[in-house]
Amino acid sequence: MEHAAPTTALPVLLVIGVTILASFYCGKSTKFIKLPSVIGYMILGVILGPSFINLLHEPLQEQLSFITEIALGFVAISIGLELKLTSLKKLGRGIIYVIFAESFGAFVFVFTAVLIFTRDLPFALIFGAIAPATAPAGTVAVIQEYKAKGSLTKALYAIVGFDDGLAIIIFGFAAAIARSIMAQQAGAASQNFLLMIFHPIKEIVLSALLGAVIAVIFAVLARRLKNAGDVLILVVGFTFAVNGLCTLFHLSLILTNMVVGIILVNTQPHSLVQKIHDRLPLLMPLLFILFFTLAGANLHISALPSLGILGVIYVVMRSAGKIIASSLAARFGNVEEKIRKYVGLGLLSQAGVAIGLSLIVKHEFQGLGKTLESGITSGDELGSIVITTVTATCIFFEIIGPILAKIALQKAGEIPPSSKRGEVKKI
Repeated sequence: MEHAAPTTALPVLLVIGVTILASFYCGKSTKFIKLPSVIGYMILGVILGPSFINLLHEPLQEQLSFITEIALGFVAISIGLELKLTSLKKLGRGIIYVIFAESFGAFVFVFTAVLIFTRDLPFALIFGAIAPATAPAGTVAVIQEYKAKGSLTKALYAIVGFDDGLAIIIFGFAAAIARSIMAQQAGAASQNFLLMIFHPIKEIVLSALLGAVIAVIFAVLARRLKNAGDVLILVVGFTFAVNGLCTLFHLSLILTNMVVGIILVNTQPHSLVQKIHDRLPLLMPLLFILFFTLAGANLHISALPSLGILGVIYVVMRSAGKIIASSLAARFGNVEEKIRKYVGLGLLSQAGVAIGLSLIVKHEFQGLGKTLESGITSGDELGSIVITTVTATCIFFEIIGPILAKIALQKAGEIPPSSKRGEVKKI
């Protein structure tokens, strides 16, 4: 049962402090059942959220939403810093095949299954278009927690980094087609197709340009700093500023921050990049605690019963599409065997981007299409079903995604023995 927001609000800093401490120990406890710490953070988030004791109620979640953006910004720049072109070349062009295959595989599998089930082309296009999006935070958190290293780890960094950009492009095309079909069904004049797909392409291009400009400015300033702690302050300041600019101009903070990291690692001296690598991990554990606890608080248990057959189809076909297509592409691209076997298991997490896309559907399809017997339009119905289904399925993917990522890295032999036992090395 959902609870109303408490009438007497506790001080925000008290709630944050209690949340950090409780999540920290809850994450530690998951070591005993050999699960990633993020699962403990999310479980506590669900308990603290509206589904149970409502300490992290919805108004407070909204107030703290900037923490999620900060965490995603640092996750994105961390991914970018791992994407050194010389290292990617060693993995081979097969990784490029995998990035395209797992994204389009998820789209095709979900699109086909939903079309057969609903016999509704716009529905199938939208669900298929949301399927490719992967939540990078879950995979990155597992990699960093267990200090995973190896070719599969590098491949996962590359894929989760680039596939969100590809997902946005796929969504832009599919949504444009779906809107055109619904407009024709309602007898209205359909919008220009090229105009509709211009917006997602513009978002990708401008995000990359902003990232490139920020990287150049950062490099000029950072080269003059000798202390690694000073460089960290610069990283924090620039990441905050980039997130703010992305919000202001409606750009992708994940893509922009990732481009910053990619340009830095491929153009700057190793000593500068190493300073960032040495200090950034000091921030990440705290950010992961807050990010995943808030993510858990956002997961409403009451949404699970609404999963329905459509939700089950989405979960099964998205998982099958990513795993099967990535494996086939890796085989076709002559990629290393352990990547071929396990890469798909590390790509199932889904959260923020997918929910964001579902909110776009709800907003942009409002009032579109033919009027149904209930008095609402088919566009209104589509928006409602999409946001309910995607929210419910994200609960499943956010729990199972990190677990399967850990299993994949273990099977590939890329988690050190000390990390498997849950030992913490001294810094």
